Amino acid sequence: MTENQSMESAEALTGLFDTHAHPTDGRFDSDRAEVIARMRAADMLCMCVGADMASSAASVELARRNEGIYAAVGVHPHDAKNFTEEDVPQLTAWLTQEEKVKALGEIGLDYYYDLSPRDVQRDVFARQLEMAYALRMPAILHVRDAHGDTLDVLRAQKDRLPPCVVHCCSASWESAKVYLNLGCMLSFAGPVTFRRSVNLQEVARNVPIDRLMIETDSPYLSPEPVRGRRNEPANVAHICRFLAGLRGMDAQALCDVTRENGKRFYRIAQA
Repeated sequence: MTENQSMESAEALTGLFDTHAHPTDGRFDSDRAEVIARMRAADMLCMCVGADMASSAASVELARRNEGIYAAVGVHPHDAKNFTEEDVPQLTAWLTQEEKVKALGEIGLDYYYDLSPRDVQRDVFARQLEMAYALRMPAILHVRDAHGDTLDVLRAQKDRLPPCVVHCCSASWESAKVYLNLGCMLSFAGPVTFRRSVNLQEVARNVPIDRLMIETDSPYLSPEPVRGRRNEPANVAHICRFLAGLRGMDAQALCDVTRENGKRFYRIAQA
């Protein structure tokens, strides 16, 4: 499949919501306007997610300038070691004063790369969860090789837990059921389309339809059939089609449901 063919395929569904992407990433510097134009042609919404203070600021600015793009701000577990008390007022200002900032994230635990000490990751994760609850904002959770400790943190705060989405869900069905019991949404990215992702496909098949969201996490994790290339928000159509087939649904119907789920979770009023 050529790049143009993949874009034509992506445009066939209208009203998609890529609920987690990084269009401020440097890999889009040469053609960001074209990437956004493809989104607009498909009547898409996109949540542009920060991972540290700099990318959070860039996400806010991109959302300000572009209709249909919203922002999340927060400190990723990779950068937890750099989190300081001075970050709190800026995060709070974005979350309370910027109309298009809709969530705190992405936050969580990553024990695969361990780029920050695990105890620091847990402390910064818990602190940001507390911020989200206090500010009445949803939280976007990054979880890699750390479902046990993530669930422990969520359980510890279950009486003061903000609405949460497990982004790029990688949980087993057993762990997924615990997340669902805690009120979380589950969001699926490119890996669910991979041939060997049998266990993840079981989760995607069984999650209640009102808890299901879709995303690209672009520029990472390109889905089949564009795996191996730089990912972009329009490719969320491939994930939508795959999940529709998995669940025995019409693809446009799943597109419509996941758009409404994303809007409800992020409290977006746009039609």
